Amino acid sequence: MKTLSKPSAAAVLALALSAGASMASPAGLPPTAWVATWSAPPQPVWGPDFLFPLNLPAALRDQTVRQVARVSLGGPQVRIVLSNAYGRQPLRVGRATLARPSTGSAIAADSLRTVSFGGQEAATIAPGAALLSDPVALPVADLEQLAVSLYLPEDVPLSTFHWDGRQTGWIVAGDQTTLPSLRTDEPDARSTTARTLLAGIQVEAAQAARAVAVIGDSITDGAAAGLDQDHRWPDFLAARLAPHGVAVVNAGISGARLLSDGMGVNALARLERDVLAQPGVQSVVVMLGINDIGWPGTAFAPASPRPTLEALTAGYRQLVAQAHGRGVRVIGATLTPFEGALPGTPLDNYYQPDKDRLRRQVNDWIRTSGVFDAVIDFDAVLRDPAHPARLASRFDSGDRLHPGDEGHRAMAEAVDLEALLPTNAGEH
Repeated sequence: MKTLSKPSAAAVLALALSAGASMASPAGLPPTAWVATWSAPPQPVWGPDFLFPLNLPAALRDQTVRQVARVSLGGPQVRIVLSNAYGRQPLRVGRATLARPSTGSAIAADSLRTVSFGGQEAATIAPGAALLSDPVALPVADLEQLAVSLYLPEDVPLSTFHWDGRQTGWIVAGDQTTLPSLRTDEPDARSTTARTLLAGIQVEAAQAARAVAVIGDSITDGAAAGLDQDHRWPDFLAARLAPHGVAVVNAGISGARLLSDGMGVNALARLERDVLAQPGVQSVVVMLGINDIGWPGTAFAPASPRPTLEALTAGYRQLVAQAHGRGVRVIGATLTPFEGALPGTPLDNYYQPDKDRLRRQVNDWIRTSGVFDAVIDFDAVLRDPAHPARLASRFDSGDRLHPGDEGHRAMAEAVDLEALLPTNAGEH
């Protein structure tokens, strides 16, 4: 009989970490686990003929990208997730660092940490793959920001990004990952609100810690929320949940749809990656469908037919079934009013009365079908009582489709925390 050698302690620990498993703690201390605390779901880049610019160069080479992200739940250790989801070739990361941000592109020098991958400073991300870092001993508080700097030494055609980051980042020449202040005054330096490579942050937390994911479109992604303010409705929700040991994972993509690809793949195609595979996720809020209804006939999808109510409800049912199959609770959110949406833009025909009729039918089904474990009625929260097809002016960003900061705040405050996680001793 062949005898198998006993794996080393380091190998066992590495296996546990890679699976996001619970970690043994010293005697007398509670066990810990890795929990997703921040996310920027990957999207495939689009061509030059698309309606919106990429806000990133076509390729990076011998450049550093520094990005800032606010976690929802904190912990004593952090690890990052990088993505080459839509890449067709290996992607080389020469160096990565983590720190607390200071002013602008600067970081607090005493917080700088080198990020390793399998014990090495450099790493390669395979085409279509994600890369999980080793744990970094940098304690982070609930709702604290982190700055992630990535150096790309080789030519990297950009194929994977997150378009609407709502947070300023910087691209500069050379390896500046360890510099407290980036050289942003150099000719090749630029700022951007799009994200590249950085797709997630996880923290080590108490084993009882949990996460709520929100899968949605531009309203969830925060399209009209204040830049660099962390004022998306999932951000406000994170502030409510953090005291109860619950993280929030924002899986919103601007332009996302339930049934069809758009500015990202359809929800059913990305549910596993963006929600179900996120460590600690026990509930998901679904706020999708307005782009399925509004896009057809516009410059986004001039020849696409509008989906039927039956097709949309079948999509919701399938999403719920897949989530339930993984033991994840699903909360449906009604679609908010959009009469007069996007005036003075190439998408000013996004709204039509028959589209709004379909929206109201979808909302009736979400409220009454019993398919979801709970329902959040964002339509009732944001609509103008005197004109229910429109957003109330105090919640409108000005484009009649996306809520402004106060609208995002009102959405988060309307969420029943007990409906999200019934065993949570949340606020009432």
